[in-house]
Amino acid sequence: YEQSEFISFDDGMIRGSNFDTSYGFGLRGVIGDTTGYGFSSDISMSSLKRAAETINIAKQGTNTNQKLEENHNSYPKLYIEDNPLLDFAFPDKVKLLSDIDAYIRGKNPYVKQVNTSIGGSWQVVKIIRKDGQVIDDFRPMVRLNISVTLEKNGRSESGSYGGGGRIKYDNFFNTSNWQSYADEALRQALVNLESIPAPAGEMPVILGSGWPG
Repeated sequence: YEQSEFISFDDGMIRGSNFDTSYGFGLRGVIGDTTGYGFSSDISMSSLKRAAETINIAKQGTNTNQKLEENHNSYPKLYIEDNPLLDFAFPDKVKLLSDIDAYIRGKNPYVKQVNTSIGGSWQVVKIIRKDGQVIDDFRPMVRLNISVTLEKNGRSESGSYGGGGRIKYDNFFNTSNWQSYADEALRQALVNLESIPAPAGEMPVILGSGWPG
């Protein structure tokens, strides 16, 4: 099961947004070097039966009377289980992007364009083995991106920065965090704006003895 969303904010307005939900299952049977696999995006008894019929090989040697007992402590949890998409409402996320836009424009008079985006997903996977082992895997993922374009004396240059991970959105709503992202994107753009052309053309090259390449 997976939920995902993406919001793009460009020059003071929402340029695009989407929200998607998807789910499904896969049924796998392995005997020696042979693998049978059936899947569907419809989780129902009829689709499960059709998938089972597709992988008849999986029926061999399977104990249909075996009781499945959940064991959630077999592996250490590496990240949170919570769905990060539910922490903040859509208007809150739009306001965050708008605040970033205003912050960058207020720091430099040469800002021509600011593009910010935020996105996240939450995926849940349940693995059920025929030996009775049941494992749940929760996979949150969020990201914030900032791009800045400066224009001075007819010259335009850009800088961008962002970050994310298997964390919650509240990391981005921390003012010091998103401001550090914005400052770095602006710094890169300023460096590019003040840069000079690199030397080009034929140049002497000194090679050492042996096999210098």
